[in-house]
Amino acid sequence: MQYQFSKRMESLQPSLIREILKSTSDPEVISFAAGNPAPNAFPVEELTRIITDILHHDPIAALQYSVTEGYPALREACKRMLETHYHISTKDNDLIVISGAQQGADLAAKALVNEGDTVLCEDPSFIGCLNCFRSYNCNLVGVEMEEDGINTAKLEQAILQNPRVKLLYLIPNFQNPTGITTSLAKRREILRIAKAHNLVILEDNPYGDLRFAGEPVPSLKSMDTDGLVIYNGSFSKILAPGLRVGFVLAPAPIIAKMTVGKQCADVHTNILTQIACERWLATCDLDAHIARISEIYRQKCQLMLDCIDREFAPSIAHTTPEGGLFLWCTLPEGADMMEFCRRAVEKKVAVVPGFAFLADQRNPCRSFRMNFSTPTDEAIEKGIKLLGALTHTMF
Repeated sequence: MQYQFSKRMESLQPSLIREILKSTSDPEVISFAAGNPAPNAFPVEELTRIITDILHHDPIAALQYSVTEGYPALREACKRMLETHYHISTKDNDLIVISGAQQGADLAAKALVNEGDTVLCEDPSFIGCLNCFRSYNCNLVGVEMEEDGINTAKLEQAILQNPRVKLLYLIPNFQNPTGITTSLAKRREILRIAKAHNLVILEDNPYGDLRFAGEPVPSLKSMDTDGLVIYNGSFSKILAPGLRVGFVLAPAPIIAKMTVGKQCADVHTNILTQIACERWLATCDLDAHIARISEIYRQKCQLMLDCIDREFAPSIAHTTPEGGLFLWCTLPEGADMMEFCRRAVEKKVAVVPGFAFLADQRNPCRSFRMNFSTPTDEAIEKGIKLLGALTHTMF
């Protein structure tokens, strides 16, 4: 039978990162292509105890259907965490528990974006959410990044030059893929621009807790007095991504529409893992846990940076993140980035080509993403040495 796929899906391609990861099933390949938390960052013993206790003492609550908005105790715990830990007021906002932060992007687009509307994003940006927006047949427009975040002058130009701009997608903290953090001055300017143009901002903050250098910067949502910001949070990086638990805080009318959209998608987020997240928040020392995992990432990031500075050709530029899981390397003018990535795989080292993160993947790109959280220290040292030799050969 010949299948006719919907227009929204026929142009979508599999995630390039997922395709690259298939090649890393070879145990000899050193992968800097993933975006997973470090294995030693998971509180395995605590989660084992919590989940065992839930299934022993309250199995029906963990196995039965539940409400779409989320486990009530977890919703309240998330609101308290936002108020006390992130200094975000929950007044005039509501909260829904979602199946990982990427569902927040999907539900925001489902609630706000019509076919042909414009969604703006940082360029480059997270491929998972870019594909999500593409699936709604929107006009996806990237706005170039600077060292301290999105270029706000070009952001305003993009708003004026494109029809029906509905949503601005941002990752202000330790951005995926670049590792860049948006400065306070730019955050204030972004809010000014959004207010002037009646533009909703989706603030995606999966990495914000993983700061290991510099000073914290207030979230856009904490400075939002006009109901402009949808705040997308996640337990994937501070607890475990396999639990698939995140949350969205936004003005109540937006949450109401997202709730209906979620009912059409998966009814509710996994209730066993929701209860586990709530019990974990209630019994763990969150600040101590975050300090512990941030130190893991500080050491791994510094090791990768030291190896890059020692092994790479001087013509290779890189970002120096203050947190998160990624850094961004840029080859010299005229370099063939895809040829570099292909030759890297031949040497059993995998990186992600930068064009995968562009709003328009046909645009030229000389950069590639590196992940420091997943590989072992030994793999970082060996892999960077192999890549370094390649940079000296090619550049």
